Amino acid sequence: MNFRKHLTLPAAFLFATLALTGCQQGTHSAAEAVTKAVSPAVSPVAPAAASQAASSVPAAAPAGTSAAATDVKSVHSPGLVAIDEQLAAGQCSAKTVDAATGEYLPDPTCTPGSTDPAITEDNIDSTICKSGYTATVRPPASDTDKVKAESLREYGLSPAKTTEYDHLISLELAGSNSVSNLWPEPNKAGATGTTNPKDAVENTLHKAVCSHQVTLVAAQKAIAHNWITAVKDLGL
Repeated sequence: MNFRKHLTLPAAFLFATLALTGCQQGTHSAAEAVTKAVSPAVSPVAPAAASQAASSVPAAAPAGTSAAATDVKSVHSPGLVAIDEQLAAGQCSAKTVDAATGEYLPDPTCTPGSTDPAITEDNIDSTICKSGYTATVRPPASDTDKVKAESLREYGLSPAKTTEYDHLISLELAGSNSVSNLWPEPNKAGATGTTNPKDAVENTLHKAVCSHQVTLVAAQKAIAHNWITAVKDLGL
């Protein structure tokens, strides 16, 4: 009898079985690796927490803080309001930093700010730094009043004679007339008109830009990010 021949067949069968098992395990491991690569972990939000976040009343924020920054837009709309966003009633929320002094920040997801692309550092002397410029691009009240009423609903605010429908990036800093750059700005306690603390910041930045202390883009970004700290942020 040829014992070598009879022993070779079982050994070959054993090696084939082991090889097939290893191949299947490798296939499963590869599949698991692909699944993990294309299926990132998602942290579920508890329904109660989501409901509370959606209905919470804006709380006062520490001075110098703002919500997550959103990119400033570019919109050319001299003399009229451009409807570049569609927002729902109650979707937006102003942040109260100091109600007594009139320090409020707009909701950056609703009002990220926008600038007029026609105004650049090269032509500021003949545009925003020229006396009377803002009058040439400011929309008429008949146009802004309609949009202001809608913005008040979006911010969940009631009409008030001291609330200014304000350009986040002011016209004197080449801000544009668009919904993304306009917001109903509450005023300080005891105010009798729409003059508010942000006006002084806008004037300071305008002078700094026109005297070439800071660039136009730097001033635009600073006031869009946080008008309360913009002067300090720019080292003025």
